[in-house]
Amino acid sequence: MEVLNNSLVKDRQKYPEKVLQFGEGNFLRGFVDWQIDVMNKQGIFNGSVVVVQPRGQEKIDKLNAQDGLYTLYLQGMKEGKAVQEHSIISSISRGINLFNEYGQYLQLAANPELRFIFSNTTEAGIAFDENDRLEDRPQRSFPGKLTAFLYERYNAFQGDKNKGLIIIPCELIDRNGEKLKEIVLKYAELWYLGDEFAAWIHEGNTFCNSLVDRIVPGYPRDRIEEITEELGYKDNLLVVGEHYHLWVIEGPQSIKKEFPAHLAGLNTLVVDDLTPYRTIKVRILNGAHTAMTPVSYLYGINTVAQAIKEEVTGQFVKELINDEIIPTLDLPMEELHSFAEAVLDRFRNPYMDHFLLSISLNSVSKFKTRDLPTLLEYYNRKRELPKKLVFSLAALISFYKGKRGEEEIPLADDQDVLDLFNVQWSHYNKTIDSLKGIVSNVLEYEKIWEMDLNQIPGLTAAITNHLFNIETMGMKKSIELVLGQKAAN
Repeated sequence: MEVLNNSLVKDRQKYPEKVLQFGEGNFLRGFVDWQIDVMNKQGIFNGSVVVVQPRGQEKIDKLNAQDGLYTLYLQGMKEGKAVQEHSIISSISRGINLFNEYGQYLQLAANPELRFIFSNTTEAGIAFDENDRLEDRPQRSFPGKLTAFLYERYNAFQGDKNKGLIIIPCELIDRNGEKLKEIVLKYAELWYLGDEFAAWIHEGNTFCNSLVDRIVPGYPRDRIEEITEELGYKDNLLVVGEHYHLWVIEGPQSIKKEFPAHLAGLNTLVVDDLTPYRTIKVRILNGAHTAMTPVSYLYGINTVAQAIKEEVTGQFVKELINDEIIPTLDLPMEELHSFAEAVLDRFRNPYMDHFLLSISLNSVSKFKTRDLPTLLEYYNRKRELPKKLVFSLAALISFYKGKRGEEEIPLADDQDVLDLFNVQWSHYNKTIDSLKGIVSNVLEYEKIWEMDLNQIPGLTAAITNHLFNIETMGMKKSIELVLGQKAAN
């Protein structure tokens, strides 16, 4: 059976390359590139995407082998009905392998039709690396790569402020556009790129904070043979996502003229302040996702839908949201509970196998961004610890042991995080004292948490006790004990 390529797509149009995208992963292809495809098919954007990889090169090679094409399956509830639909997405013109084709990357900077830069490099991606240099091919960090690209464009157009770009990161960190701009300027200073370049960054470019929301489980490993038979072609980059989507972009209304997603019926908003949208989404949806992952996976469950359907883990997630997350938010209760119910419905999506292991990528930084603010706010308001969030943090530490029974867990995180847990778990000798040492050392690792979490009264002891239960009794009995505390209190 033939692999998806241009020969299988009739009358594919070629569009100017208006977008540079950092990230070739499932989310951007199932969210940003899909929106551009929708607009192209309605004749209101007329632009294509050039993709570069934040790390690795395997997907770039696969993308080029398929002429930038891939299939998106949207599955879930739509207007009250369970609906499945699919389409071939043709908005990506090509991928550039930064390790072998860095010259093409720099040539793109001189393209006068380029207008947008989008990115999704995970929460850990928007970070400064002092070892990056302008002459590197490529730089290690995403902001380093971006700075080098912008400097090339600045020189190509001799500082013309009309040739600046609209830069919209999709990483799930607060004020992502502002933080990215701050790091770009830091590199400009480190690399002595000059005050005029810094002024061009400020005056010629627009860095937008943004918020994204769509569950994109990615490649359907368990159903791919059935889907391939249905499609009649092979697609090594097939992506599954839900129908629901939301993109909130904080920036000038003029963006809508160049990126008219609203005219295509897409749920993309350009607003003056995205703070209310972000708070409710990150704390409830993403916070629940991250907190439930180590608990449910160590329970023996592999997908989000299974975790919600299973009585014990389903109760854990519902109580986590209603009893611990919602009470920390200063928004109307009716609105919060309505959003929470919608989130649980999305988790229950009958079509979607959202694998917990895929959510577990960079779980430590995700917990810090999504769940630690809730834990701290809960303690500040109630002067007691949120039991289920604390238990989830204990489960996270257990998860990073890298074992589910006799089964190896393929941990995916920054190397320093993996090294931290590897060293700590090497000291475990099946005593509660050794567990306390592990917990204390993890909680004091300020490179992750930006504070010493041991200073939160009772937290170290509570996590140690939970971790001891998980290690000695297993996850099933441990979570039942946590749920039982509600009735006992």
